[in-house]
Amino acid sequence: MFSQTAEYALRAMACLALHADERVSSGLLAETTQVPQDYLAKVLQLLAKASLIEGRRGVGGGYQIARSPSEVRLLEVIEAVEPLKRIDSCPLGLKSHGANLCPLHRKMDEAAQAVIEIFDDSTLADVLTTGASTPLCDNGGGGRASLTVDRS
Repeated sequence: MFSQTAEYALRAMACLALHADERVSSGLLAETTQVPQDYLAKVLQLLAKASLIEGRRGVGGGYQIARSPSEVRLLEVIEAVEPLKRIDSCPLGLKSHGANLCPLHRKMDEAAQAVIEIFDDSTLADVLTTGASTPLCDNGGGGRASLTVDRS
């Protein structure tokens, strides 16, 4: 249902949210999130364009989340890289259907609406603190992702 780009964006944002007070290099972010570095660079550009993250080049540079994780809705992250779409007319282009969706496409649109509402009602903070495990971690849950940030 979600593109690989959306998944990568959510992983990157979750990692940055776990380290909201630090700048993280793109290389370290790629390693931690298991996203190819070249692909991640494109995703980070889209997230920066949407003002979800801030980047700084050079020594002491890297990426940092732009707002508190409790203020970033998951839908914002997804919409920054690949907007979710509702079905507002017949995907097959059948003139007899027009905007009057058949039962199959109506159900598909209802599912899309439900997904959009769930992600609009959820923040990064919600996915960092609910449940026994922490995103991107294999540390038995509850802890922060293992990440060493170069502070030089």
